[in-house]
Amino acid sequence: MKRTIGIIELFITAIIWGTAFVAQSVGMDQGVGPCTFNAVRYAVGSLILIPVIFLLGKLVKKDSDYKPDIKKTVKGGFFCGIVLASASLLQQYGILYTTVGKAGFGTALYIIIVPFMGVILKKKIPGRVWIAALIAIIGFYLMCISETLSINKGDLLVLLGAVMWSVHIHTVDHFAPGANGVMLSSIQFAVSSCICFVGAFIFETVSWSVIAGAAWPILYAGVMSCGVAYTLQIIGQQNVEPALACLIMSLESVVSALAGWIILGETMMAIEILGCALVFIGVIIAQLPDKKVENKTV
Repeated sequence: MKRTIGIIELFITAIIWGTAFVAQSVGMDQGVGPCTFNAVRYAVGSLILIPVIFLLGKLVKKDSDYKPDIKKTVKGGFFCGIVLASASLLQQYGILYTTVGKAGFGTALYIIIVPFMGVILKKKIPGRVWIAALIAIIGFYLMCISETLSINKGDLLVLLGAVMWSVHIHTVDHFAPGANGVMLSSIQFAVSSCICFVGAFIFETVSWSVIAGAAWPILYAGVMSCGVAYTLQIIGQQNVEPALACLIMSLESVVSALAGWIILGETMMAIEILGCALVFIGVIIAQLPDKKVENKTV
């Protein structure tokens, strides 16, 4: 029963994250700049996690062995926030010039990029990841190529964002052990919000009336994507094996495409749909469990 509930929670997480791409697009359509949108979104996300910190703190208080490293948590939140700001801004600017669906599939490439970045940490790359990368690269090309045989700058920004999301994964992986996960996330949202606010006041015209006019998409991205989805992810992953959890959450790319089509009326050509399918296949292959590891655990 716990596993079933966990799977449902992760499905809800994927749905929220996928539809958040629509909120990001709608918010900017209403005149909010990328920096401003992320600044307010992450401020809301940081605040919404504060009660979650206290709630989870009470739930695990009975466990005397649970003693998170607060210093590491704060330090991790700071560095993760810097990377998060970079990744999310690249994605946000990318959405200005591409469709919600293509942004979702382009962002999903971070799942394939993560293992390759592990080379820096002297980690071996499984053969299936090489195959997954090749399939995904072909898919991304078909998904983004135009009639002039060039890639839209929005798709390129989303791809660069996927690289930064991969850096973010490794950064979190470095600081998370021993830290308070929810507190780290709240701090990283706060740091990212501050960075984006600086960018907003330098490069954009910050209008509080415009922000108020885009309150619903901003709140959805802040409360639902940062607060609710993150909490469901933490709880859900406790009862679902990692490979299945990653597979379920990668469905956010499919949800983003469906949401873009249903809500925004965005469509794709047949070749773009084929490209999205290949990217998704590559993502799935990259997440397949290692047979050697499975044999050792049997």
